[in-house]
Amino acid sequence: MVNKVASLFLGCLLAGLIPVSTYSQDVASALADDPNKQLVESTCITCHRLSMITRSSGYTDEGWKELISTMIDLSVMPDLQVDVIAYLSKHYPPSANRASTLVPGTFEIEFKEWQVPTLGQRSRDPAEAPDGSIWWVGQSGNLMGRIDPDSDEMKEYPLPANAMPHSVTLDADGNPWYTGNKNGSVGKLDLSTEEIVVYKMPDPAARDPHTAVFDAQGILWFTLQQSNMIGRLDPDTGDIKLVTAPTPRSRPYGIKVDAEGALWVACNGSNCLIKVDPQTMGLTEYKLPIPETTVRRLDIASNGLIWYVNSSQGRLGRFNPANGEIKEWPSPSGPRSHPYALAVVDDIVWYNESGVRPDPLVRFDPETETFQSWAIPSGNVFAGIVRHMRATSDGDLLIHQTSTNRILLVRLGQSL
Repeated sequence: MVNKVASLFLGCLLAGLIPVSTYSQDVASALADDPNKQLVESTCITCHRLSMITRSSGYTDEGWKELISTMIDLSVMPDLQVDVIAYLSKHYPPSANRASTLVPGTFEIEFKEWQVPTLGQRSRDPAEAPDGSIWWVGQSGNLMGRIDPDSDEMKEYPLPANAMPHSVTLDADGNPWYTGNKNGSVGKLDLSTEEIVVYKMPDPAARDPHTAVFDAQGILWFTLQQSNMIGRLDPDTGDIKLVTAPTPRSRPYGIKVDAEGALWVACNGSNCLIKVDPQTMGLTEYKLPIPETTVRRLDIASNGLIWYVNSSQGRLGRFNPANGEIKEWPSPSGPRSHPYALAVVDDIVWYNESGVRPDPLVRFDPETETFQSWAIPSGNVFAGIVRHMRATSDGDLLIHQTSTNRILLVRLGQSL
C-alpha cells in the first residue's frame, strides 16, 4: 500500500502537479516519527503542504476522518485510511494550538452549509447572481460551480486547462466571470450557450489575475497580486489595460468600487491602500501607519469610509478618504489572528480571523466599537479558511471554507 501511494506521489511530482519547492519545504516540516510517517507524507503532500498538519489544532479519529473525506476518498483503500487516521489522531490530537478568542454577544446568526461535489477542489469566493443563485470557483479543481439555494442543486463547469481560478464575479446579465490565476487570463461563462470566452493578458508579465469587480458601467476591474498590477477589461471590446502599482511588491489583492466609481485596492505586500481613477487609471497610494502592515481585503461603508483588515498585525482598520484619518482596533484573537476576508453589510463590519482555530466570524459595530464573534463550522469539525466574503441582496453574507470544500450562507439577525 505504501508503494502504491508513493508511486502516485512520485508521478504527480514528476508531472509537475506538485512543485518541487513545495516538497522540499515540506521535508523540513518534519512530521512526528512513526512507522506510518512516510505513508502520511505520501498521501497528504498531493494536496497541500505538511505544515497544514503540523500547525493544525488537531482532531480526534472521527474529526480527522471527516476532514480527510472532504479532500480525498480513502474509503476505497480502507487499510490506508485506518493507518493515516490512526497516525494523525495519535500525533495531532485536539489541542489549544492557535486557540481563538470568541466574544459573546446578543446578535444572532445562522449558518447554512453546502459541501461542493468535487473533492479537493478548494472551493472559494462565493457570489450571488441577480437570480439569487450562488456561484463559486474551485481553484485546485479548475472549475466554476452554481448552487440553487432553494433546491440545493449544484452544477460544476470545467474551465480551460490550467486556469486555476482565484475568484468569480457576476455581470449585470448574471454571467459568471473568473480570474485565471495560473494562465494569465480572465474568462466569461456565457450562460445562454454554456461556452467560455477567454481574454488573455496582453502583457506576459501580467500572469496572475486575482480578484475582480464590475463597476456601474459594466467595466471589469481586477488585481494581479504577484504581477503587482491592476487591470481593466471592457467586455464590449475585449480591450484590456494594465497599470503597475507604485510600490514594488505591494501585491494588489482585494478590490472594491466606491459610490463615485473610483476603485480601491488592498495591498497584501505593503502598508498601503491604492485609489484608482476609473477614467485615467491614475493611481494614488495611501500609506498606513504601521510599516509591517499588509492588507488582504477591504470594503466601503455607505458614508464612504474604507474598512480594511490589517492582516499581518491582527487588526481591523478604518481609513477616511476625506481627511486621511486612520484608526485601528486590535482583533479579539490577538496579533496572530490574521484577519482575512471582510465585508460591510448595512454599515456593520464583518470579517474572519484565519490564523486561529476555530476560525471566527467577527462582527464589529462602528457606533459602539464593540465586537462579537462565532466559530465558523465545517460540518462537525472546525477547519478551513475564508478568503473572501460578500453580501447578498437580502443583507446576508456569503463565505466559504476552502480546505473543506464548503460554501456557506450566513443569515444575519434581521433575516432570522
